[in-house]
Amino acid sequence: MDRQNSTSVTDFILMGLTDSAETQLVLSVLFLLIYLITVLGNSGMILIIRLDLQLHTPMYFFLTHLSFLDLSYSSVITPKTLQNLLTSNKSISFLGCFTQMYFLVVFAAAECFLLSSMAYDRYVAICSPLHYPVIMSTRLCRGLLAGSYGIAFLDSTVNEVCMSRLYFCKSNVIQHFFCDTSPILALSCSDTFEVELTIFICAGSTIVLSLITISGSYLSILSTILKINSTAGKKKTFSTCASHLLGVTIFYSTTIFAYLKPKSSYSLGKDQVASVFYTIVIPMLNPLIYSLRNKEVKSAALRVLQKREGSKQLK
Repeated sequence: MDRQNSTSVTDFILMGLTDSAETQLVLSVLFLLIYLITVLGNSGMILIIRLDLQLHTPMYFFLTHLSFLDLSYSSVITPKTLQNLLTSNKSISFLGCFTQMYFLVVFAAAECFLLSSMAYDRYVAICSPLHYPVIMSTRLCRGLLAGSYGIAFLDSTVNEVCMSRLYFCKSNVIQHFFCDTSPILALSCSDTFEVELTIFICAGSTIVLSLITISGSYLSILSTILKINSTAGKKKTFSTCASHLLGVTIFYSTTIFAYLKPKSSYSLGKDQVASVFYTIVIPMLNPLIYSLRNKEVKSAALRVLQKREGSKQLK
């Protein structure tokens, strides 16, 4: 067998975030609490949107899938992280490691394009309100969603194929709390230049393409808002996209910091902090951002609860 297509490593050791037993206990409690809020928040968001007919619009269609993606990639990382924090067994199989990395890239890339679709939706709603029902048809929404997942799976598959060709013969200790591309590349005995370049192009294309769409949409939105004469009208119009803009800013700032750089600049402490944010914290924040700042979601939640109470009384 060709040396470059084989490996002497059968599993990896995830070093985690800290060696201190006290800190591990604190982090395990904190991460468990965050994960529970993430599951409840995103599941609740999906349930409310599904049950309330008034929320069956393109914006909330995309928001349902954003909640699904947040729930998914948090579930890819957090349970294993909690296991590593609470037990002495910090190993993960070679297949398990690459599977975790594959689905992380899928969900993260899909979220990039989904956020782009949501920005385009806000652009049409604010800049072409009269044509909104025609432009943002069910067919287009499903097409944008399918495209988001399709490109994400293609991106992740290319990354995985490139990474699987590397040879690992030295240390199997990953200086991270989950299987990510940079710390795994650092363990390879192979020349990783071509792999790094491919990953950089794939990740860069995904981020840049989605950011161009988002930036173009918001520049047009800003231009439209500035043309509104009344201050109240400007505030009301801007409030319809404020939650999305906040979510985009948090997600992209941490993602760009973590991925758009060569492995030589990998910094254990700084990269781990950024990774905690986009894999564990942001999935918890998104349902809070989109619900607490959204009167429609809060009203829908009240209607769903009132219906449940009404059905109980009839029984």
